[in-house]
Amino acid sequence: MDYRKTNAPSNTITRDMMKLSADTGNVYETVAIIGKRANQIAVEMKQDLEKKLQEFASYNDNLEEVFENREQIEISRYYEKLPKPTLIAAKEYEEGKVYYKNPAKEKNNL
Repeated sequence: MDYRKTNAPSNTITRDMMKLSADTGNVYETVAIIGKRANQIAVEMKQDLEKKLQEFASYNDNLEEVFENREQIEISRYYEKLPKPTLIAAKEYEEGKVYYKNPAKEKNNL
């Protein structure tokens, strides 16, 4: 899922964890799933931001030259305004867009 086009809220909301963990039957397993997905989203966002900021990087050795790059600041502000990775991951989980499996449960079912 593209994190830039998500409809996740940009602020924290209260969630019913019992309703949210109905699929797994375990609140802690649900939190672990959402947490792992949030880490994946955070890494993707960081790589994307670094790639965009590399376009504006200057490789001068002169430390006295400090200049303000307006485009770089606008890109950074845009990424700061995006919803946090945990909110995006929770929204994806609620919508059923997160694939997960528990090998321990599958082993017991065999």
